[in-house]
Amino acid sequence: QVQLVESGGGLVQPGGSLRLSCAASGSIFSINTMGWYRQPPGKERELVAIITSGGSTKYADSVKGRFTISRDNAKNTVYLQMSSLKPEDTAVYYCNADVWSRGSSISRNNYWGQGTQVTVSS
Repeated sequence: QVQLVESGGGLVQPGGSLRLSCAASGSIFSINTMGWYRQPPGKERELVAIITSGGSTKYADSVKGRFTISRDNAKNTVYLQMSSLKPEDTAVYYCNADVWSRGSSISRNNYWGQGTQVTVSS
């Protein structure tokens, strides 16, 4: 079994910055793509940014130039540096990982974190 634990959310003023972290733990063989998604109040979950094991990245148009995704493969951790935050960035942010895990055999599964609240307000 694999667990994803997020941290770093909170309340920030418009124009401020926050850094989210997500650490994967458990019977991990390797991790493919890791990413961040968010669900604003009353809306559906949407992609924020993803990063492959090789470091290739993809961002939602709404966050390009303001958010940076990175990962530490040795720590099985993905980060989201958020700058120039806007009220419309307010959402629950979820970590996601595509993981090859060890059990009786190697299997591939997709995992979600529990979510962390980010609120941008003055």
